[in-house]
Amino acid sequence: MHPQIETIFDEAELRYLKSEELSVVNQYVNSLPERLETYRALRDHELEIMQQVADQLEAALPQETVENLERSLKNALLLLRYSAMGMLLNDEAFVQERLVDWLTKTISLHNTRAIDMALFRLLNQKLMQTLAPKQINLVGPYIAKVQTAILQTPALATAAS
Repeated sequence: MHPQIETIFDEAELRYLKSEELSVVNQYVNSLPERLETYRALRDHELEIMQQVADQLEAALPQETVENLERSLKNALLLLRYSAMGMLLNDEAFVQERLVDWLTKTISLHNTRAIDMALFRLLNQKLMQTLAPKQINLVGPYIAKVQTAILQTPALATAAS
């Protein structure tokens, strides 16, 4: 849950909410139906999205090993699921704390940056075709945050030099 909302709920025993706090809660509640709809759309179309991305990725990078392609696809699936949950909770820290650090280390360790760059491009294209613009606006920042963090992380071989 959004940290600001969580703090408000934690203090419920002490006092009633101030007007600005009620406004934050109201905004959170009013945006929940759209966030739920976006979450459901991602959940319901995940297989279709990822299968098409996998097919295109395999065709675009025939020189890559199946193991590396599968690893990157599994990471992209995690990216999608964690971004969806972060969006549903309206909590950017959720994705950062639970996924970004681990994922950047994994990608650096296996040196799959080239695969991941192509994968992210294909995934973003497929999401634009699958989701409505409002849904992209809701989940897009979460996905972009993860992708940016991953692509800015140096490879271990480069970092060790």
